[in-house]
Amino acid sequence: MATFFLLRLVPGDPAEAILGDRATDDAVAALRVQLGLDKPLAQQFFEFAAQVFLHFDTGDSLIYGTSTRDLVMARIGVSLTIVALAVLFSVVIAVPLALLAATHKDGIADHLVRIIPAVGLAMPIFWLGLILIIIFSVNLRWLPVGGTNSGFASFVLPALAVSIAIVPPIVRSLRAQLLEVLDADFVATARAARLPRWRILVFHVLRNAALPTLTLFGLNVAYLVGGTLVVERVFAINGLGALMFEAIGNRDFPVVQGIALTCAIIVVIVTLATDFAVHRLDPRTRRAS
Repeated sequence: MATFFLLRLVPGDPAEAILGDRATDDAVAALRVQLGLDKPLAQQFFEFAAQVFLHFDTGDSLIYGTSTRDLVMARIGVSLTIVALAVLFSVVIAVPLALLAATHKDGIADHLVRIIPAVGLAMPIFWLGLILIIIFSVNLRWLPVGGTNSGFASFVLPALAVSIAIVPPIVRSLRAQLLEVLDADFVATARAARLPRWRILVFHVLRNAALPTLTLFGLNVAYLVGGTLVVERVFAINGLGALMFEAIGNRDFPVVQGIALTCAIIVVIVTLATDFAVHRLDPRTRRAS
């Protein structure tokens, strides 16, 4: 309902966007009838809902004339690749930083870890993408500027830009949990047993501290998916983000609705997977169930 009605509040007529500024009123009116935009809003909504629930589609694109489902499925692989890489980069960046901060509490390393990632959080994601392009593509020439012609290397910078934006809250949460676990009795027992320090941190402290942060990470998936759509525009990647911005500019309602619903489904699936992972990793929830 939100994707349908909010789009109707956006100024602009899809028929005028398709025909251009020089189109006559009669031509615009005829196209509105052809596209079904002349029907009452309630009738349009029920037809939209029927398409979603009966055909898993939001209708044919007003611009391309093809199924929105086909357009989305043709590009979703690119966007999911960036999301998956961003998740990997977030873990690789956040875990060592949180461990460094927690094991050097109130030291220089701790203060730097808490301050520097916060700077990344304050930067707009598209600006981060531009900075990464200047550093790694223009100056160092390690990675491509944009597009997907370079294979896996094409997705590194977009995924890194998205991951930098969500690392700060994850680092803060994990650091706080690590400090709490480091004061637990079982950690003192492990130290008394002369277990290696790295083994205590990885297999005992990190494992027990990761559960609340895992839940927080699941809650940030919506930002992760939204950031991916934005950063695709910066790196000229032909994924769901490029399709969405093009559809918004053309007032292509079915395509925008299809992408919005697809992103919502991804967020729901990842949130459910996160809850399931927490349930499996936390013995307290298994005993309670």
